[in-house]
Amino acid sequence: MKIIILIIIFVFLSFFIYPQLLNRWLGSLNFKFPERPFRLGLDLLGGAHLVYQADLTNIPEKEQGDSMVGVRDVIERRVNLYGVAEPNVQVSGNDRLIVELPQVKDVGEAIKLIGETPFLEFMELVNENFVSTGLNGKQLKRAKLAFDPNTNLPMVSLEFNDEGSKLLLEISKRNLKKPLAIFLDGQPISIPTVQDEITNGQAVISGQFTINEARELAGRLSAGALPVPIKLTSQQVVGPSLGKSSLEQSLKAGFYGLIALALFMLVFYRGYGLVALFALLFYTVSVLTIFKILPVTLTLAGIAGFILSLGMAVDGNILIFSRIKEEVKEGKSRASAINIGFERAWSSIRDSQVTTLIAAVILYIFTTSLIKGFALTLAIGTIFSIFSAVYVTKAFLKKIYG
Repeated sequence: MKIIILIIIFVFLSFFIYPQLLNRWLGSLNFKFPERPFRLGLDLLGGAHLVYQADLTNIPEKEQGDSMVGVRDVIERRVNLYGVAEPNVQVSGNDRLIVELPQVKDVGEAIKLIGETPFLEFMELVNENFVSTGLNGKQLKRAKLAFDPNTNLPMVSLEFNDEGSKLLLEISKRNLKKPLAIFLDGQPISIPTVQDEITNGQAVISGQFTINEARELAGRLSAGALPVPIKLTSQQVVGPSLGKSSLEQSLKAGFYGLIALALFMLVFYRGYGLVALFALLFYTVSVLTIFKILPVTLTLAGIAGFILSLGMAVDGNILIFSRIKEEVKEGKSRASAINIGFERAWSSIRDSQVTTLIAAVILYIFTTSLIKGFALTLAIGTIFSIFSAVYVTKAFLKKIYG
């Protein structure tokens, strides 16, 4: 019964990984097996890898972490509005932001969108110099297109949160009949004179805007004004053709590795090797299914971790088969040798796989995103290699040899 269940699971998982084959067979029917693609990294899919540096000079040290989280959230919303499929935006270190844009069609436009994300700031005149008031896009609640009731010219209406409203009230009190400059990305775009105390937490940006310019600015500000300014410091672009070539080479490497392992097992272990081959195939479809479900972002390093775990899965079978052969040579029956072989090999398999798992966890926690992909696929593969070596292989050996 176990064998039948394992075979059914194997077939189902195979179609989950490659549903196109089943759907071709079922083309005349109304049923279609869901097609869920693997998530591929930039080095396989093509796209842009951007690194930004945040200016935290004016941010207190205890607030810098929250400011970087705010920058990440804003950039993520803006990238999503741009329409990039499954972007990756993450904080690196204290003041760096990494933005990965898979399959982006116009890298320059995406960079422009992120790089020109407006940094809004209110400045007051002190001793003939404009200085920051502390009121900026961080306290902005929403922005929208509006029209000047006197001139009917387009402008941007701003509404601030409670913190911003209090700041705006204090600023307007001490700057009555004085200019209050509104800066966007370090440039003054409007320098109105404060006529009255602003008690409702609302202000306007007026200037020589067209309707489209005012609407675009309002949309960008409403999506989230940056709490701190950022600067693009590094840019790497992987073309779709290069990514496709890397993917093809990775698939070939995995396929050839699987064939080499299968031949090795069949030549040196014959009947046992055939059982190990099915266990290896079961292991492969199980791990690839997990990669799809989580989903795991597959990079070149991640695929390398998966291929390494294939060898480790076979290593467990080799330990088991070697133990079984030793027991048979000592005159034990095949069934008894199988049981004893698994019992004696288990401690070696457990210890080797646990140490590998510990190393993978350490790599995942303390290294960069490139190595994280390798560590994650290696860890997942290690866990499933124990299952395939012990459970799947044992079930088939007992069924075949009694």
